[in-house]
Amino acid sequence: MCHLYASTDTRRYDNITRSVRLQGCVTSVRLENEFWEILDALAASQQLSTARFISQLYSEVIAEKGEVSNLASLLRVVCAVHLQQRQAMMPAPLPRSVCL
Repeated sequence: MCHLYASTDTRRYDNITRSVRLQGCVTSVRLENEFWEILDALAASQQLSTARFISQLYSEVIAEKGEVSNLASLLRVVCAVHLQQRQAMMPAPLPRSVCL
């Protein structure tokens, strides 16, 4: 199991900083490439740029909760929830005895 993680391409967890405009203010967000790729895909699925997707998400959370205490953490959790929901929609694998 450790080999799986140890052999991961370092580009997947390199940090990248992007600028986004949130409610008229420009801010920087630093995330690992893996999260940016997931956010890019989420945004594209809604025909939005990633910056626009993040801006809309931010505005929705502000409207619902009143604040975003840590934007980078919010974005990582959004990615994790997306992956969990996507996995839950996949059909269950066949039992090993059926596969043989």
